Amino acid sequence: MVRPEVTSPLEDQLALRADDLHKKFGAVTALAGVSFSIRTGEFVTLLGPSGCGKSTILRILAGIETPTRGAVAIGGKVVNDTESRILVPPERRDLSMVFQSYAVWPHMSVAANVAFPLRYRKVPRSERREKVTEALRAVRMEAFVDRYPHQLSGGQQQRVAVARSIVGHPALLLLDEPLSNLDARLREDMRVELKRLHLELGLTMLYVTHDQSEALAMSDRILVMDHGLVLQEGTPEEVYRSPESLTVARFLGVKNIVAGKVAGDSVVEVLGGSLPATMAEPMAPGADVAVAIRPDGFALAGEGSSRPSISGEIRLAQFLGGAYEHEIDAGGTMLIAQSPQRLGARGDTVALSVDPDAVIAYPADEPAS
Repeated sequence: MVRPEVTSPLEDQLALRADDLHKKFGAVTALAGVSFSIRTGEFVTLLGPSGCGKSTILRILAGIETPTRGAVAIGGKVVNDTESRILVPPERRDLSMVFQSYAVWPHMSVAANVAFPLRYRKVPRSERREKVTEALRAVRMEAFVDRYPHQLSGGQQQRVAVARSIVGHPALLLLDEPLSNLDARLREDMRVELKRLHLELGLTMLYVTHDQSEALAMSDRILVMDHGLVLQEGTPEEVYRSPESLTVARFLGVKNIVAGKVAGDSVVEVLGGSLPATMAEPMAPGADVAVAIRPDGFALAGEGSSRPSISGEIRLAQFLGGAYEHEIDAGGTMLIAQSPQRLGARGDTVALSVDPDAVIAYPADEPAS
């Protein structure tokens, strides 16, 4: 548990520390013991499917919900501790929150919306005006100061919500799937804007999403969640290239999960041949495994290539903008292969080399959800 009287040099660098968070709603367990911390200035994402506990964590941190058990410290100050019966109200937690819905007041102008937290804290009018201008400039909305929400697009309304959340320079900014109501182009634009704000203003941000592409693009660190637990945490590169479980691999977009057997040290028998593989845990030769192959681990096998290859027939090729995605029938097993170039036309038989770093073997009896 976090203790208010205990402070260490390491804790001075932490914007947030959550200890052993549990939350039950009646008979339903939303959180089953979640602990993590965020360093000052870090962008951390909670990534997982709907119902995994992501938003419940944000609501506990914001003081909207109370944990069944556990403790929370923000900026070194304990705001929740069920054992010590500490419960600091939301308005005294030095944080802001951006919701999935824009949550801007329709009867207020842009300036009034952004100024609202400062008025609540009784900040003098002249200082309010300066801070509002600064916040709107940060989100590139200073030209819309006198407009009302009905005169703005969805993306502009979300920028106003972000400006309102940063105007008081909070120690922690919470974002609960803030881009999910925007169309694809606006999502991409706002993703860039949020990352720019994080870097330019030095904000400490905790972001919730079920979109792995958002998490990979924006985060310094990702916590992958499911069923109220953190399954894995690490940098985007670590969780993408080295998922520690089949559940994490599936959620990060590894669609190729193929049955195989351990053939030896770091080698698996799969798809009628042998492939080098990373073993998720030690497994004896002959053990059944589920082999995950990342879609970006395939390439056309060149003449004289030393890499192992897989042959198959292209059943479908789709252009996705930045890459091509192919469905390939490898002896009755459908594989998904992504490549910057088209690998061939429908009906072509191709030999594909496989990057050993893209192959991970998991115990066959590991739960996949």
